[in-house]
Amino acid sequence: MRHPATPWYAKALAAAVVIYALSPLDVIPDVVPVLGLFDDLVLLPLGVLAVRRMIPAAVLAECRRQSTQGVRISGVWKWTGGLLIGSLWLGCLGVVIWLLWRGWGG
Repeated sequence: MRHPATPWYAKALAAAVVIYALSPLDVIPDVVPVLGLFDDLVLLPLGVLAVRRMIPAAVLAECRRQSTQGVRISGVWKWTGGLLIGSLWLGCLGVVIWLLWRGWGG
């Protein structure tokens, strides 16, 4: 969406889709069984597809080409990120085990 050749209306719709996705307000409240998830499962993907159709093919092709070039991450940063994420998961697991132990232990 940051590409200069992206039309303003595609950017506006993309912003609306993101705001709607992050908003606590829904067209159909999530507490309504089955229908509450309708907007999350149908309306948001339809919004994304509509935005994608509004972006010119040349812009999409250029952005895809740029994304395949990517950013190379050195081994040190890969290990640091892996250790951080692993530590977070182990911490969460530890909290769950502690809560269960505390609940059963009295």
